[in-house]
Amino acid sequence: MTETAIRVERLARRFDSITAVDGISFDVRRGELFGIVGPDGAGKTTLLRMLAGVLRPTSGDALLDQVSVARHPERVKHEIAYMSQRFGLYADLTVRENLDFYADLYRVPRRERPERFERLFQFSGLGPFQDRLAAKLSGGMKQKLGLSCALVHEPALLLLDEPTFGVDPISRRDLWIIIHERVAAGVTVVVSTSYMDEAERFDRLGFLYAGRLIALDTPLQLLREFKGEMLAVAARPIREAREICERLPDARRAVVFGDKLHLTVPSANEAAPRVRAALADAGIEVVQIEPIAPSLEDVFVERTEGKE
Repeated sequence: MTETAIRVERLARRFDSITAVDGISFDVRRGELFGIVGPDGAGKTTLLRMLAGVLRPTSGDALLDQVSVARHPERVKHEIAYMSQRFGLYADLTVRENLDFYADLYRVPRRERPERFERLFQFSGLGPFQDRLAAKLSGGMKQKLGLSCALVHEPALLLLDEPTFGVDPISRRDLWIIIHERVAAGVTVVVSTSYMDEAERFDRLGFLYAGRLIALDTPLQLLREFKGEMLAVAARPIREAREICERLPDARRAVVFGDKLHLTVPSANEAAPRVRAALADAGIEVVQIEPIAPSLEDVFVERTEGKE
């Protein structure tokens, strides 16, 4: 067994005139928590479906434990689990019946199921609800059941397509605990997400934008490569403040984040007085200006600039 669990080589998928994934290449190391981060429409789902062997590439290939998804898509499915955004739970079956069904699909021996189900119930918290119909579960509980069904055959590789989408904060936390436990047990996990606040959880991550891989590294290294310093500007009205700041010689980039403006400048300490003065001269109310550390969302915005 090599140290590389997944090798993606110029993988592409086109739908008529639309290129969903545009010739990307990367490796995922064995036992790694790898993130595919990008906005809706970036190509995340298409990429994971190709890795799972359920969608054939238009060109290129991906090797999962040295098995080609282009030439042998059925063979890659034995050691992996793929959880789509809308995992195929059966609403008219109970929690336990859904687990039994997926255990049948994956040919889990019946003598191993009681102990395996008990472990799944423990870390998912679904034990008290094992006799409840899946249709009666909350959104977060459905996601945890979907993840449990994906793990029932103890796969070596786990592919999760936006597992925390639309899930409440507590269930999001619980799902991430389960994922980290699987990584600690030696499972290779690839997760796609559009939530930039989840990006720091990964060992390494790739920024996917318009079907292209625009950055790939550890979260810390991506933050280190951010060009410039950051000012958080709280001002009213914020849109007008952005227009003023964009015209300043110091400003490299001005992006609205909620009720604040993230302003990229060469030096935060030197730029702050000039930003305050320019806004005051334009009649903009300045509430606060302070230096802040850039986030991975700021890094993503920087990397996508000019790529539209």
